[in-house]
Amino acid sequence: MKGSRPYALPDLLARAALDTVEGAFAYGAGSDMTIPDLGHRERWRLTLSDAEGREHTVFMKRYGREPLSWRIKRVLTYGWGRGPARIELDNIHAAHAEKVGAIDQAVCGEEHDALGAARGYIVMSTVAGEALEQCFERFLADNADRPERVEQFTDRLIELVGRFHQAGYVHRDLYTSHIFLAEREGRIELRLIDLARMFRPRWRPMRWRVKDLAQLKFSMPQPWLDAHWDRFLTACLGDREARRVGRYRRAIDRKIARIARHDAKKRARRQAREAREAEGGAP
Repeated sequence: MKGSRPYALPDLLARAALDTVEGAFAYGAGSDMTIPDLGHRERWRLTLSDAEGREHTVFMKRYGREPLSWRIKRVLTYGWGRGPARIELDNIHAAHAEKVGAIDQAVCGEEHDALGAARGYIVMSTVAGEALEQCFERFLADNADRPERVEQFTDRLIELVGRFHQAGYVHRDLYTSHIFLAEREGRIELRLIDLARMFRPRWRPMRWRVKDLAQLKFSMPQPWLDAHWDRFLTACLGDREARRVGRYRRAIDRKIARIARHDAKKRARRQAREAREAEGGAP
């Protein structure tokens, strides 16, 4: 029986012995969603039961011991003493504080050694709706004769990204795969996920905002871009940055060109690897 009523994530984890680092790393009953080349990082989809027998889907990330170079970069960006699990949890809480839609519930645990955080994990509740990557073209088609509905979506996106950036934060992976769209009783709700790399840059904040906005523009359907991007960008920048909208446009398009080149190379490598595997060669 799938649960739809609210639940307390810590209680759910305690019932499954997932409330400690040791328990989280011993757990193997879920679906392993780890993709190649993640190294010490794992992603799992779990179905857990509450005291009433209702089942709930949650997601878990496990982080083994990081390479030293990763730890050094993390300390320079986020300061001493926190590993990736704790940082993502803190970022989720920071998004809540700024009233930015994000994951509702998350719990983490970490172990530490002389160099700071060693291994750790975070478990997060699911987000309603679907990623824009999967659903947005369908949304546009379904609302082709309701332009006010697409305008409403654009307003919600301005609120989400604009509020996030104007609070001083950047996402660093702001593709449509990380923005979820849900429709509830005629209302459109948007939420950000995968906040593991979110941070508040101290230097050159425009560079980081440009990266976010270029990732978003690169992954959005062209019909929406043609009709709504200019309004979105101007409103999203806010009064302080809107005077530089032309500079932002040029910087975003330059960044998109680099993203496209990198994406093409990545696709070519993946296709070559899949061809080798299909022929029975080494991966």
